[in-house]
Amino acid sequence: MTATAHFTGDANPYGGGDPYADYRTADHPFTHLVDLADRRLGAGVIAANDEFFAERENLLKPEPAHFDPERFGHKGKIMDGWETRRRRGASAERPHPVDEDHDWALIRLGAPGIVRGLVVDTAHFRGNYPQAVSVEAVSLPGSPSPEELLAPDVKWTTLVPRTAVGGHAANGFAVDVERRFTHLRLNQHPDGGIARLRVYGEVAPDPAWLTALGTFDVVALENGGRVEDASDRFYSPATNTIQPGRSHKMDDGWETRRRRDRGNDWIHYHLAEEADIRAVEIDTACLKGNAAGWARLTARDAETGAWTEFLPRTRLQPDTDHRFVLPVAVRADQVRIDIFPDGGISRLRLFGSLTERGTARLTARHAELGG
Repeated sequence: MTATAHFTGDANPYGGGDPYADYRTADHPFTHLVDLADRRLGAGVIAANDEFFAERENLLKPEPAHFDPERFGHKGKIMDGWETRRRRGASAERPHPVDEDHDWALIRLGAPGIVRGLVVDTAHFRGNYPQAVSVEAVSLPGSPSPEELLAPDVKWTTLVPRTAVGGHAANGFAVDVERRFTHLRLNQHPDGGIARLRVYGEVAPDPAWLTALGTFDVVALENGGRVEDASDRFYSPATNTIQPGRSHKMDDGWETRRRRDRGNDWIHYHLAEEADIRAVEIDTACLKGNAAGWARLTARDAETGAWTEFLPRTRLQPDTDHRFVLPVAVRADQVRIDIFPDGGISRLRLFGSLTERGTARLTARHAELGG
């Protein structure tokens, strides 16, 4: 584990104006990856030992933490994060908490995967953040209860050892543990508040589940698809196009800046594994005056590396789900969508099934990661 942007100490008290003006942050090298703790993937904070001042569920809200200086409740200041009460020692002679005292929250990842980096965000917790944090991870099958996760025979792996953090800051940690995990335990020492937790990594799907499904969306994030690259991420990330469900607002899709040249925009995807694609959906939901005008799809043959067009340049309509049944299955491990000339799409779905070779490779990788 390596801290990629290390902050310590209090931030200044809020003095008015933009509360993010003095927010401490940095470019973390892993934030282009999928957030495995995204609520849209099904993640949740399933338990916490204390949430006296602010609820544990706030940790996984997709938007940045909000600060309202005038919002108070019957327990005190209402914060947009997870905040516990102040710990106390055992007696007047020992008023301070002991070194082992800490608060914890259990997080179910939305999709099991390999964790490459974390951000423990203490936005707006300027003098009431934890002195230090630590993060552990485990992989358990099924849907274990908090009691099952906390059983004495469950072995947790440390992703972030106990490390001092700063207030009102995006505390980043790179993780170098090549294993598949399903749950995390976030610890704050000894107490305090954390606004958001982001868990960046790679989805590692269960090949037995995908085989049982037969035909499924082979590029979906939840099934192990990912974005390799994109020409433009100005308004929103390309990863939005393979999130679960339909887009419900404009910034929940992918939108590029307006082009002033003769080029076009594109996204390059890697599928869950080599698959035979049989049907396609290109959705422009909520993109009404800024949808792409046309789209084209090309696929890479995993064996030869050759790229072949399988959906020629096709007119798109605004705010519409376009469906195409392919005349023959297209075998590929990577796909690229080109949009013309710019604009955006909200979702791309590629329905198909894994090939024998794709299933074998995915199964081997699953075993290698301890799945």
